[in-house]
Amino acid sequence: MKEEALSDEKYDDAQALEDDIATGHNGERGLQRNLKSRHLAMISLGGTIGTGLFLASGGSIASGGPGFSQVAYCLIGTMVYCFMSSLGEMATYLPISGSLNAYGTRFFDPALGFTLGWTYWLSWSVTLATELVASSVIISYWIPLTQCPGWVWAVVFIVVLTALNLISVRAFGETEYWLSLIKVLAVIVFIIVGFLYLGGAVGTRDPNAPKPGPEVFDMDPFKGGFAALFSIFLNAGFSFQGAELVGIAAGETKNPRKNVPRAIRQVFWRIIMFYVLTILIIGMCIPHNDPELANPDGDIKSSPFTRVFLNAGISVGADIMNAVILIAILSAGNSGLYASSRALHTLSKEGNAPKLFSYVNRHGVPVWCVLATSLVGCLAFIISLPQVGQGAAYDWLLSISSTTGFISWLGIAFCHIRFRMAYKAQGRSIKDLPFISRLYPWGPIYTLIVCLVILLGQGYFAFSAEKIEVKAVLSAYVTLPFVLCLYFGNKFWAKTKILALVDVDLDTGRSTIETVAPNTEERKSKTPTWWRRAVGVVF
Repeated sequence: MKEEALSDEKYDDAQALEDDIATGHNGERGLQRNLKSRHLAMISLGGTIGTGLFLASGGSIASGGPGFSQVAYCLIGTMVYCFMSSLGEMATYLPISGSLNAYGTRFFDPALGFTLGWTYWLSWSVTLATELVASSVIISYWIPLTQCPGWVWAVVFIVVLTALNLISVRAFGETEYWLSLIKVLAVIVFIIVGFLYLGGAVGTRDPNAPKPGPEVFDMDPFKGGFAALFSIFLNAGFSFQGAELVGIAAGETKNPRKNVPRAIRQVFWRIIMFYVLTILIIGMCIPHNDPELANPDGDIKSSPFTRVFLNAGISVGADIMNAVILIAILSAGNSGLYASSRALHTLSKEGNAPKLFSYVNRHGVPVWCVLATSLVGCLAFIISLPQVGQGAAYDWLLSISSTTGFISWLGIAFCHIRFRMAYKAQGRSIKDLPFISRLYPWGPIYTLIVCLVILLGQGYFAFSAEKIEVKAVLSAYVTLPFVLCLYFGNKFWAKTKILALVDVDLDTGRSTIETVAPNTEERKSKTPTWWRRAVGVVF
């Protein structure tokens, strides 16, 4: 990204502005704005649809009933919309790549940016390894491990994902668009089939079993009390992780002042459709006491999506869901490699990582960042193998990375509060912001409270057991001292200071891309019809 403030001069030539943005300080090559509006829209949605929804959603209903599941997913969904609104305001005003750590450095303390950047990078690097492990398990559904070892498929996937991220950001965007589109279509088909099954149009009914619909839902909608609700609360939070990818991608998006708000505004309706409605359908189709609903082993045949398809008479439901979950894994790996490489690139530009990672090729790709992240993901995958230390080290890495998504969301909310305070302290008018979060200040405050409750309360079950499980407690809270060590260690080493509000830099990196004259395609476009607007809410 360009390090000097872009002037307010109007650009007459769109390509001239793109060339200017793609050039870094002193003529160095920088990241390029090659992601289109449709790419960003799918990234905002595809980052949150994965194995958490396809496999783990049934476990939430099994542990707390469909009623508590609805409550938990609604609460987390509203929190996600709140922090996305906060992120949208900052990313529209300052659309810079690797925005999570950049905002921490810019608005509060360089040590906070250092902490957010490295935890975010580690989180996605380890997540990449988990996707490699999952890919081999999913493939074994069709090709047993006795015929082809799982590590072979892991190597194939990491090579493909690395190649896609090395080509260009447009290649990443196109790949993520189509992978996410397939996931979205799968959920839409599931919702349609679910309603048809509830209405009795498809499938067969067991006369001795509860009738699908309110009768199944009302069997015991709120079971297990507070402990069950809190466990679903945690599961729902993990299912939504990845929603912040919009902010990461804003720095490489064409016309972010227009496209970022558009993606943010659609998040609420997508949450309602793809999470709340899906959980409701599962809770009305499958009784909470169904022994296979919990699915602790991640069996494809026990997936609630597969169960509903089979109940509706679709015999190939397991094969369909296995293919969709494989696509979800590839999508998560693709997004993870992209997000972590941009976070590492920003860390390098800020002087918090080796200068080697600042290099960007002529296609706007931080090559060494992509390769380093792939290498770390591979090393984490090797550690996860049972032949290497029984995977003990990998379990600790996974524990550290599992809650860093909440750390990132907490950081977004805190940075938004600091951004608004600095903006006001410097005498600027809120009306001049290109996108205004209508939820401020309660939105970021709500996000802070929810994230803190999850981070501090995740060890509740380990403490509430008859005998305190030391390993479970350490596993739940190992992230917090790790994050504190990063923050105070960098603060001591680099002697950073908390920035005064009047000293916060609100200008460097500001984009005037919205002043670009519309291209030919945009000039030809007309006011969208009602059906195009309806489709736009989904896609």
